[in-house]
Amino acid sequence: MSQLADNVVRFTRILRAAGLPAGTGRVLEALRAVEAVGVSSRAGVYHALRAVLVSRRAERELFDEAFRAFFRAPELVDPALAGLLSQVQVPIEERKGMTRRLAEAMGVPPLKELVQPVERVEFDMSLTWSDRETLRKKDFEQMSAEELARTRAAVARLRLPIPEVPIRRFRPDAAGARIDLRATLRAASRGGFGQLDLRWRTRQRRPPPIVCLCDISGSMERYTRVLLGFVHALTNDRHRVFTFLFGTRLTDVTRHLRRRDVDVALTRVSKAVVDWGGGTRIGATLGEFNRRWARRVLSGAVVLLITDGLDRDGGAGLARQMERLHKSCRRLIWLNPLLRYAGFEPRAAGIRAILPHVDEHRPVHNLESLEQLISALGGRTTDGRSGRSVRTSP
Repeated sequence: MSQLADNVVRFTRILRAAGLPAGTGRVLEALRAVEAVGVSSRAGVYHALRAVLVSRRAERELFDEAFRAFFRAPELVDPALAGLLSQVQVPIEERKGMTRRLAEAMGVPPLKELVQPVERVEFDMSLTWSDRETLRKKDFEQMSAEELARTRAAVARLRLPIPEVPIRRFRPDAAGARIDLRATLRAASRGGFGQLDLRWRTRQRRPPPIVCLCDISGSMERYTRVLLGFVHALTNDRHRVFTFLFGTRLTDVTRHLRRRDVDVALTRVSKAVVDWGGGTRIGATLGEFNRRWARRVLSGAVVLLITDGLDRDGGAGLARQMERLHKSCRRLIWLNPLLRYAGFEPRAAGIRAILPHVDEHRPVHNLESLEQLISALGGRTTDGRSGRSVRTSP
């Protein structure tokens, strides 16, 4: 049984290195599941492990590929280990279809390194790019597991410098523009009203609330997972940050992202969301947000809408909900990974419904685009009264 447990632990570590959330709790669940079904049937072991280690549709393909590569011996001499003992060496013919993330997790060198002779390389430093510069411009969707880990660490260090805005309350200020009548009368009463020294005040300023509405459909999953690290850092760096995830339903994950440990926070978010990687009903979920949450969190808020605008309902009711959302907040910024394409055109019905009701429409597909967003939000807005910009093009 110890060898069986070792192989299950090794398998879950490979899945974790490939990007699946397989923590200690899931490892223990996997061991209990295998013990419950027994090891006499390879199919039974497969379904037992998949039931506890796969929680989303998008993870099934990677799990199936890892299972085939790791547990390749269907019938062994010892029936107690059938389907569970792995061979360290992976045949070349099996590496052709292996994804890059899984190959890296299993320690398998890329196929091109096996079939091509090692050549002597002479470096010309005059026109080379650094690894960091390459990573800044690389699309999240094309990153390997190691590059995603480095990107998440870089994203977690970013901060959003939204300028402070005046609020209703005042504070004492000798250089203020308004007389503080109460403070003036209190000072005069202490001095016997012989001499009236005016006290002044000015409006307090503080950062506006930030509301993040993140699409978690299948087409947005990779981008949202990376950006949630940025939202987590934002939540722990500022007050009044509210985060909602939407696919076919709306989920408030604000309290989960307030956990200091990013891994704990994202694990709790994963458990709280039940429609990850499915379809998208943008109009219906925004309607629920407007009904239940708009008055609570949108007063003077900056809204970050993270979605590609591809709506399963064909944009039904979306324009009306976007108009209401736009009128309820200070500034509405649409972050769309589809803007990475030079020939992007708003052809989908959902995109056409959203576009007229946003203040800014920006790409968010790599580190560089995220840094450009931060630089833009840190600058002055074009409308000093409302803080709104009229820019709606990439």
